[in-house]
Amino acid sequence: MAGEVAAAAVIRRLAEGFEPRLGIVLGSGLADVAGTLQAVAEIAYADIPGFPKPSVPGHDGRLVLGTLGGLPVACLLGRVHAYEGRGYGAMATPVRTLARLGCRAVHLTAAAGSLHPEWSPGMLMAVRDHLNLMGGNPLIDQPDAHGADRFVDMTAAYDTELMARQHRAASQAGLPLAEGVYAALLGPSFETPAEVRMLARLGADAVGMSVVPEAIVARQAGLAVTATVAITNLGAGLATSPPSHQETLQVAGTCARAFRTLLTAFCEDLAGSEIFGT
Repeated sequence: MAGEVAAAAVIRRLAEGFEPRLGIVLGSGLADVAGTLQAVAEIAYADIPGFPKPSVPGHDGRLVLGTLGGLPVACLLGRVHAYEGRGYGAMATPVRTLARLGCRAVHLTAAAGSLHPEWSPGMLMAVRDHLNLMGGNPLIDQPDAHGADRFVDMTAAYDTELMARQHRAASQAGLPLAEGVYAALLGPSFETPAEVRMLARLGADAVGMSVVPEAIVARQAGLAVTATVAITNLGAGLATSPPSHQETLQVAGTCARAFRTLLTAFCEDLAGSEIFGT
C-alpha cells in the first residue's frame, strides 16, 4: 500500500544502505531498551509518512535503526493503541514498513497484567498464543494488502522456532522466562475482577491492550512473530491495591534491564542463524 512505500522511502533516505532483519516494538515504559542499540539513525514518527504519533505516556514515538547483538534491527519506540481513537489498524503502516525494509520477523513487547496470583510483577512472559477480545481486527477494510489474503491463518501466530530461541536466549542469560497466552482487550479502562476471573477460565495467563493487532498485520505481511510481555501488575481482585498506569510504567522501567539482556541474547542467536545472518 502507498503508506508503507512512502514510509520506507523516507527511512531508506535517512539510513542509506541499512537493512534491518528484525523489527522490535517497545511497549509501555520500555523505551530505554533502545539505548542498547548501536544506532545508525533515529527518526521521529512525525517525520515518517503514515506513522501515527502516540498520545499515551511511556510511548516515545521514535524509530531507532541500528545493531543489537550483531543483528541489524529497526526498533519502534512506542505504539498507538486502538483505544486512542485511530482504529484497530493504527500500527498497520509501521508494521508493514518493517517488512518492506527487509525485516524477516518482528518481536513485540508490552506491559501486561497477570491472571495468576503467584505471578509477581517484574516477571517476563513469552507469548505462546493470544485471545483477541478487542472487538475488532486491524484487517477490517484492509483487504489484499500487497496481494496478501485478508483471511490470514493464525494457527501458529507466534513462531515456534523463534520461541525456542527466546527460551534458549533467556536460559543462556540466566533469566527466568514464563510462557503463556495473552488476552487483548480494547481498554483503556482496566479489567474488573469478574473479567479477570473470566479470562483465566478462558485459558489466558496475562492481559493487556496491544500486541494482537500488530501480530495479525505482521502475519499478513509475511513476518514471523514473537512477543514478550512484562508482568507489571496483578489483575483486578488479585492484589490489595488497584492497578494504575503509573504502576505499569514504573514496573516496566524496572524490567528494562532484563529486557535488554534478553533481547541482546536473542539477537545474538538470530545473527548466527542462516536466515537472519548477514
